[in-house]
Amino acid sequence: MMLSINLKRVIDDSYSIYIGSLPTISHEGKVAILTNPKVAGLHLQTLLSRLQAKEIYIITIPDGEQYKTLETIEFILDRMFDHRLNRKSLLIAFGGGVIGDMGGFASSLYNRGIDFIQVPTTLLSQVDASVGGKTGVNNRFGKNLIGAFHQPRAVYIDPSFLTTLPAREFGAGVAEIVKMAVTFNASFFEWLEKNDLREGDNLQYAITKAVETKAGVVEEDEKEQGLRAALNYGHTFGHVIENETKYETYLHGESVAIGMVMANDLACEAGLMSQNEATRVKELLMKYGLPLSYDIADVEKFYQAFFLDKKSADTVITFILPCGIGDVEITDAVKPEIVKKVLSTYHRVNQNA
Repeated sequence: MMLSINLKRVIDDSYSIYIGSLPTISHEGKVAILTNPKVAGLHLQTLLSRLQAKEIYIITIPDGEQYKTLETIEFILDRMFDHRLNRKSLLIAFGGGVIGDMGGFASSLYNRGIDFIQVPTTLLSQVDASVGGKTGVNNRFGKNLIGAFHQPRAVYIDPSFLTTLPAREFGAGVAEIVKMAVTFNASFFEWLEKNDLREGDNLQYAITKAVETKAGVVEEDEKEQGLRAALNYGHTFGHVIENETKYETYLHGESVAIGMVMANDLACEAGLMSQNEATRVKELLMKYGLPLSYDIADVEKFYQAFFLDKKSADTVITFILPCGIGDVEITDAVKPEIVKKVLSTYHRVNQNA
């Protein structure tokens, strides 16, 4: 005997992304704002002045990637229960990528899912992390290996929040902008080469172009079954670097910048990218003070860590490699010896010992 449960249906998870001054946000039910002490001290009053709700609660967690854990998620959920949120309540993720990822994940779990919105306050989260519904936390095996796809109800990108951003955080966000251009938009990359994002209205233009690019990719491949994986350019290497350094040495965007340089080296070795193109990418990243190299202590250990990447299978590693500037290839056909050859060029600790 066989029984069937017919769950075929169309779910519309569409939402709007607002770029510009933060408008009034209204909600009839309870609202919880997830943030950290740094963002709260700088910008919480701005958000509260534009928020209309009967009950508003603030949930504060420590600042830093090292707190992006299941323990912190449990703390957030406990506070949500303390405030007796229900399925009609709203969670606002107010901060950078760590806050956005954990706010989205917590809202996906609470009462089996409640609405949340993103109000990103860092350049990296405005151009990348806040858009697309990827949420989650890290564990000892790697970055974002525990999580869920849970789309926000809206994203509010206000560039004025970036006026207090430290130079390193700004550069980390630029790395994600460069990522979008290298993988999908050669003309945008050329524009980035000619213009300084620290001048005039250039930043808002770059944010808009980056968000348009990511939104288009997410529309085609929400659950990262194909095209969306291309947005992980630089991340396959970068995630290993972050895990090896226990998320304490580099900001996420800095690790991605190093990862893009490594991916470009592999692309050059595989004949997909010219050395001149790789140099152009490196020079653009250098313009914003991003790190471009990393000392690999153990090449084999670094290589084995690739197998924990979400895109890889048990015995096959998937790499995101640029095909020149403006195109990208998702491939699992790179031979191990070629990968290790590239990694060995970063094996400077033992070479210099």
